[in-house]
Amino acid sequence: MTTLDHPYPFTALVGQDDLRLALLLNAVSGRVGGVLVRGEKGTAKSTAVRALTALLPEVEVVAGCRFSCDPAAPDPRCPDGPHAPAQADARRAARMVELPVGASEDRLVGALDIERALAEGVKAFEPGLLAAAHRGILYVDEVNLLGDHLVDLLLDAAAMGVSSVEREGVSVRHAARFLLVGTMNPEEGELRPQLLDRFGLTVEVSASRETEERVEVVRRRMAYEDDPAAFATRFAGDEAALRARIAEARELLPRVVLGDTALRQIAATCAAFEVDGMRADLVMARTATALAAWAGRESVLAEDVRQAALLALPHRGRRNPFDAPGLDEDKLDEVLDENAGPEGEPEGPDDGDGPDGPGGGGGVPPQGGGPEDRTGQDRGDQREDGGSADGPGDTPPAPSAPSAPSDAEGKGPAGAAEQPAASASAPFRTKKLTVPGLGEGAAGRRSRARTAHGRTTGSYRPRGGALGALHLAATVRAAAPHQKARGRTGAGLVVRKDDLRLASREGREGNLVLFVVDASGSMAARQRMGAVKGAVLSLLLDAYQRRDKVGLVTFRGREASLALPPTSSVDTAAARLASLPTGGRTPLAAGLLKARDVLRIERLRDPARRALLVVVTDGRATGGPEPLPLARRAAALLATDGTASVVVDCEAGPVRLGLAGELAGRLGGSAVTLDALRADALAGLVKDVRGGHEARGVRDIRDVRGNRRAA
Repeated sequence: MTTLDHPYPFTALVGQDDLRLALLLNAVSGRVGGVLVRGEKGTAKSTAVRALTALLPEVEVVAGCRFSCDPAAPDPRCPDGPHAPAQADARRAARMVELPVGASEDRLVGALDIERALAEGVKAFEPGLLAAAHRGILYVDEVNLLGDHLVDLLLDAAAMGVSSVEREGVSVRHAARFLLVGTMNPEEGELRPQLLDRFGLTVEVSASRETEERVEVVRRRMAYEDDPAAFATRFAGDEAALRARIAEARELLPRVVLGDTALRQIAATCAAFEVDGMRADLVMARTATALAAWAGRESVLAEDVRQAALLALPHRGRRNPFDAPGLDEDKLDEVLDENAGPEGEPEGPDDGDGPDGPGGGGGVPPQGGGPEDRTGQDRGDQREDGGSADGPGDTPPAPSAPSAPSDAEGKGPAGAAEQPAASASAPFRTKKLTVPGLGEGAAGRRSRARTAHGRTTGSYRPRGGALGALHLAATVRAAAPHQKARGRTGAGLVVRKDDLRLASREGREGNLVLFVVDASGSMAARQRMGAVKGAVLSLLLDAYQRRDKVGLVTFRGREASLALPPTSSVDTAAARLASLPTGGRTPLAAGLLKARDVLRIERLRDPARRALLVVVTDGRATGGPEPLPLARRAAALLATDGTASVVVDCEAGPVRLGLAGELAGRLGGSAVTLDALRADALAGLVKDVRGGHEARGVRDIRDVRGNRRAA
């Protein structure tokens, strides 16, 4: 492939040293394990990945083989095989195959013609994207939005190097070894840990803040758009030099020695950062070896180990989805120094000065800031909490200037006497909250839905279009009565298209979980708000595990606001929750009406995804004119819309009004206390989401209306 064959030369990219180096290391050694590129939109992530294909050497393939078999070692399971030893060879450019986020399973792994398999007993197989990517690059843009069923298939292929297609007892297997490259915007949601660990390296990219660098980016892009051919010719020499350097590094790679000192440093680093499993050790070893080869050296130095750690460990050190990926570089240097060996750290002849030309990145660690360290901020929040007084019952702590609660309204941007944000208590495993009925199957793991995967519940006749999973028994039953009339003579069934039956399957779907959080003065007692935030954080963690979208509406003072539009990024929701201020009156109606408006818009955007409304409140309504009747009408509107809802009752103290329970009844949903929300809670009053029937528990709640009259 020449430079002109590619729309944008790799050497024309400006900045992004880490990204360039990670891609080049994978070009040097295919065993590094691929690259995950994380970054904000508009940072040339896709451009850099696509430009890499121009630098990869051509591959030799068996002529006519749809699965790119290597003539030197053809795949014995190749569906186009067996290949004769004298079969002609061919050379072609390495491919970059792009996997769309909305691709079907058959598009990824390939499709079998079941009709021919039943009637003729042959395996008619149409290769998928995994076959096309064999011995090349498989690129997934927005990989964090990939459906779970496709993620599972990718995991299997990446781990085994083999793609398998199973359809009702008919099986086809072929080799599928590829360089996996993914790009993602963390604001749109995180990646499943299983797939995250499959990427050898990860890099964070962001737009440059240097004026001259941004000017050069714009200048080059405009020059490319004006005359792509002339622009490519301008960088043709640099591309050729970089391609030659990759070839030299590949030749040198088998001779690079990974000494005991470097190996000890790798193992000690992985142990110090408590990464799971042994994959990180292997990836670091392969990356450090590739770095040495890229720098033109035959031995691995400590600087190679350090750079390998910065590329291979940040995404493996996360303990939960709310942790920001990153690496403490001071700790890394300390571990490397402690394990440098008795003779000290080995030094190269020029202290690591290898042939690090422009566009290479070399073995020198790129300049950049260290990971975010939020420890100090968290400690500050804890000290602030410890110094505040917890008011008894529902009484909020007094603001800095003594005033009555009614005087608090009108202060601050939301008309509330704002108080510092409370720190969330430790998250816990929550009970499973579901949406009643049967959904349409948005990818996820929460509520029951009709899906392409899961338990078979019946069969149906296809209504045109591509065929899905065949229900073999139902198809045979449909075809059997007509065999004599169709003149069957052979062993196979005479199957016609009208006989085909597809399997109806039931699995789990993801939902939109919209949190409506009361941040008013009645919730502002420090200890109480910390418990509330801990509960919401726990529900966010549950939403992450079940592949839900989440949104956050808060209300206090005189109004409600959409703190976070519906998104797949639960860590963004957790960050918004952590900084949530409290104080002022309780405009419950405004919060419910805001939630209704958000849900209405989301139904238009994503009609297949059902919503679950989680209202976190003590049920009080004090903001605005006629607050309680207005809140009741707002709840009735949500119930009329058919919105499934759960009210998390935050009321505390010896005297309880039961207002949250009444709100749940008007919403047509369920009510659960903070204590009963825990998965290991013994009991609690939990109303069934479907009918509002009271479940058995150890707690007896008095009649709601009687409580209100007594109050």
